Amino acid sequence: MSPKRVLIVASSPRKNGNSTILAKKAAEGVAAAGGEVDFVNIGNMKIAPCTACDACRVSEEAGCVIDDDMRPLYQKIKEAHGVVFASPVYWFNMSAQMKCFIDRTYAEHTDEGYALTGKDVGVILTYEDKDVYVSGGVNALRSFMDIFAYVRANTVGMLYGSAGKAGDIQGDEKVLQEAYELGSKMV
Repeated sequence: MSPKRVLIVASSPRKNGNSTILAKKAAEGVAAAGGEVDFVNIGNMKIAPCTACDACRVSEEAGCVIDDDMRPLYQKIKEAHGVVFASPVYWFNMSAQMKCFIDRTYAEHTDEGYALTGKDVGVILTYEDKDVYVSGGVNALRSFMDIFAYVRANTVGMLYGSAGKAGDIQGDEKVLQEAYELGSKMV
């Protein structure tokens, strides 16, 4: 039996962003549990928004017509047993980069479901405020929960931590351990 492959999608555009640090910790957990990791940082990739052209619906093989950095990620999603989404909270929800990524998975719809249907999924969020409600983190969590329920994905876990400047999350041993454990649970 081949090891489970987990795609980890980090979406912070900041170098050494807090959500990316936690995503890397989750990757360590995946590897330690015997899984294979595909780590992708979409924070500075060129991923255009979905144009709702529905060209991807012409046939199951059609795929998305937009030629950008999302194109090679479709295969990574298909090959993954599970996907971990790591995002900073910007303006009370997930980052725009993450939202574009998720929107573009629409192109992988088949009669059996969506790109994430049946996959194990996890979420990592970071935000500056100490409170998940004040920060808007609760809105991001709810968005992910609704998306996962709609596409019938299996939520393995969600974690979040508070950190201001890039790298500050490294001082929070509890959330670093939670990220590592999330990674190991994905396998």
